[in-house]
Parts: sequence; structure tokens; C-alpha cells
Amino acid sequence: MFLDNNLVSWFAKRQSRLSRSNVEVEYRGVANVVFESCLLHNLLLELHCPIQKSTLVYWDNISAVYLSGNPIQHQRTKHIEMDIHFVREKVARGQVRIFHVPSRYQIANIFTKGLPSVLFEDFRDSLSVRRPPAR
Repeated sequence: MFLDNNLVSWFAKRQSRLSRSNVEVEYRGVANVVFESCLLHNLLLELHCPIQKSTLVYWDNISAVYLSGNPIQHQRTKHIEMDIHFVREKVARGQVRIFHVPSRYQIANIFTKGLPSVLFEDFRDSLSVRRPPAR
């Protein structure tokens, strides 16, 4: 999906295993988006349309953003070591940059959370979705 000339991914997948912490769940989400972006990057490379810029990933969980660039292993991350190494490698190479975006600016929340009316309408308008006809 494209939004203002940017590729947008709202990764939604049923959780395949029990997670031990919220940080683990969020970081697995970051890793899934980074993996998806690498697949698209490689596809475009094979189609002779290489992308020279870093992929920008905006995530609303500060802990997951912090872990993506912090080389220190924490006790609560021992179950996601493969994901951590994969994402950190991409960040270290400059292929991916991960930024924090507050939840109030996370447009994907319109698909996953109950939002206040004002925020819902703002997100809906930014996605160019028309209002339902008045009854």
C-alpha cells in the first residue's frame, strides 16, 4: 500500500507462539516489517529498480525502537535473539532506520484499535476514505 509516495506496511499476523513480554511481541513485529521490507528491496533489485535509500520504519513502542539499535542483550530479550540480530544487522548496515512515532500519529491504529471519534475521523480522512452516506 502506498501513502504519500511511501510504501506502508501494516503487518498483521496471528501470533504463532506464546510471548513472555510485551517488548518481545513488539520487537517481533518490528522484525517482521524489516523482513518484509528486505523482501521488497530484493525484489526491486532483481527487477533492476534498486533503492539506494534506507527503509524507514516507524514504530509506536519505545522499547522496541531502543532494542533495534542497542547492542546490549537484556534478560527479557533472550527469546528473540534471532530477530534482534537480524534487525540490528540491517540497522548497522544503514539499510533500515527505525524511529518512534507516538500512538496518536500511528495511522495503522485505525485498523487495530478503538479510537476516539476525532482521531478516527482524522485518520480516515488521511486515508482518503469517504464518509458513509447520511441516513
